[in-house]
Amino acid sequence: MSVRGPIAVEARLVTLFSYYRDAELRGATLLLKLLQRMDDADAQVKLTKHLEEEVHHAWLWTKRITDLGGVPEQIDDGYQRRIGHEVGIPRTLEQLLALTIVVEERALTRYLTHLATAGVDDETRTVLHDVTKDEKWHLSWIEHKLRELAGPDGDVRVSALLTRYRDVDRRVFADLERKERETFGFSLADATAS
Repeated sequence: MSVRGPIAVEARLVTLFSYYRDAELRGATLLLKLLQRMDDADAQVKLTKHLEEEVHHAWLWTKRITDLGGVPEQIDDGYQRRIGHEVGIPRTLEQLLALTIVVEERALTRYLTHLATAGVDDETRTVLHDVTKDEKWHLSWIEHKLRELAGPDGDVRVSALLTRYRDVDRRVFADLERKERETFGFSLADATAS
C-alpha cells in the first residue's frame, strides 16, 4: 500500500470508520425492532444492554473520526443496507435473531481482521478491542435466545436460516471488499491473507 502522507491516510480512515459507524447504527435499528417484538423479560434486559453497546460503538467510531479531524460521512451503501436489500424484511423473531447473529459475526470478523493488520494506531486498536469484546457477548446471547425460541424441533430450521443468511453475507461482503479495493487501493482482508 502506498501512502501519500498523513492527510491521505486520515481521509481513508475517516471513510472506513464511517462504514463501521454506519453498521453499528443500523445494527441498533435492528435491535430496536427486536425490542418492540419480544416480550420475554430476559430478552428485554439483554436487548437493552446490547442496544446500549451498539450505540456506544457508533459513538466510539464517531469520536475516532473526529479525533482524526474528520466528520462522519453519510454511508448509503454500507453492509447493513446491502444485506437488508438481499435478505428482505425479516418477518419472524427467528429471522430477526438469525440476521442479528450473521451481522454480529461479520462485525466481529471485520474488527479482528482490522486488528491483525500492521500499522494500526494505538487509539484505533483500543476502539477495536472495546467493540470486539462486546461483539463476542452479543453473539453468545443472541444465538442462545434463537435456539431457545426455536425449541428442540427448530434446529434444522434455524440452521437452514443461518446458512441462507451467511451465504447472503458472503456475497454482500465480497462486493464491499471489491469496493474497498477500488476506494482505498487495498482491502483489510488482503493485508491479513499472507
